[in-house]
Amino acid sequence: MPSTVPSIYYLIVSALIFAIGAVGVLVRRNAIVIFMCIEMMLSAVNLTLITVSHYLNSLDGVLMVFFVMTVAAAEAAVGLAIFVLLFRGRKTIKVDEINLLKW
Repeated sequence: MPSTVPSIYYLIVSALIFAIGAVGVLVRRNAIVIFMCIEMMLSAVNLTLITVSHYLNSLDGVLMVFFVMTVAAAEAAVGLAIFVLLFRGRKTIKVDEINLLKW
């Protein structure tokens, strides 16, 4: 008989992944690492949506995950293009050294 894992464990893992991503966004200065931490946070939200959807026996959470994954894919494509342009123009992708509002 397959054993089931309680839903609270998935929510705890999701909270830990989200917290690690949030700390990474606040602490790190490399734009690519910050971008990866944002993707980690989106994955944690997806795990939460799937867990709650399974708990409620509903497909609403699964549909939301597909939309979040679509937005994350578009964000990855646009973010990579922005990073390439920043690196070509400024020769760095460190957040502290990039100031686009300065004349």
